[in-house]
Amino acid sequence: MNDYITQCIDGIFFKLKEPYDFSFLSKYGKVFKVFDDQDSGNICFGMEDGDEWQFIKYAGAPTMRSNVTSAEAIERMKQTIPIYQDLAHPNLTKLINTVETSSGIAMIFEWTNGECMGMQYPDSRKKFMEMPIETKLWVFDDILAFHAHVVEQGYVAIDFYDGSIIYDFDAGKTIICDIEMYSKMPYTNTMGRMWGSSRFMSPEEFQLGAAIDEVTNVYNMGATAFALFGEGRDRSMGTWKLSMEKFEVAKKAASDNRGLRQQSIEQFILEWRAA
Repeated sequence: MNDYITQCIDGIFFKLKEPYDFSFLSKYGKVFKVFDDQDSGNICFGMEDGDEWQFIKYAGAPTMRSNVTSAEAIERMKQTIPIYQDLAHPNLTKLINTVETSSGIAMIFEWTNGECMGMQYPDSRKKFMEMPIETKLWVFDDILAFHAHVVEQGYVAIDFYDGSIIYDFDAGKTIICDIEMYSKMPYTNTMGRMWGSSRFMSPEEFQLGAAIDEVTNVYNMGATAFALFGEGRDRSMGTWKLSMEKFEVAKKAASDNRGLRQQSIEQFILEWRAA
């Protein structure tokens, strides 16, 4: 027996645990795409209204793969709104508005017509990973610039991974999305194994009581470099597609030993550019 139902809006089918009223969406045009396979408790919609496209992220519906309750998803989204406002940046997906319904809350973003690097989107990832090295270098520069901005605003990046990276081929622009878990510093690991993809997580993100800070994010950037220019977990020179000098900078950043890493995002950027 299925533990989900199939619902349809504007001819687009998607799955939920039980029926839900999304009538508020009609104010924003027509649904052309639904992202229902998230474990965050959110469901997302691509909306089209004439020439205007928007991306709506909604909390409160009984999503199929949610690992939190609807109430927890709503509360988490409310906490997310100021994060997007504080970290507004040319490379961050743009928050336009927020709307509360009788049983949930929605964040309305500009639509990004791009390809995601995340493994959960195999076709999109294939196109992303087939980009020329020169383009990937620009993408990485944008990622670094955004995370330097994150530090400047007093935040630490949490749960950043390849699923957070989008490239708009038409606009030639990198977009960062899904920054819900980014938090103000100082931040301490109160969970043990924190949120995120283990491919991008430093040892301290598995250690209860550890400081999660800018040095943690240096590791994230090193792991991202290996995901873009190597083979991810395989951090050997044999799979690396750039110079030995850049390999050494990335390897230093992704060291399990915090003391051996660059001690700031700015230091990582300077060493990366120098290499």
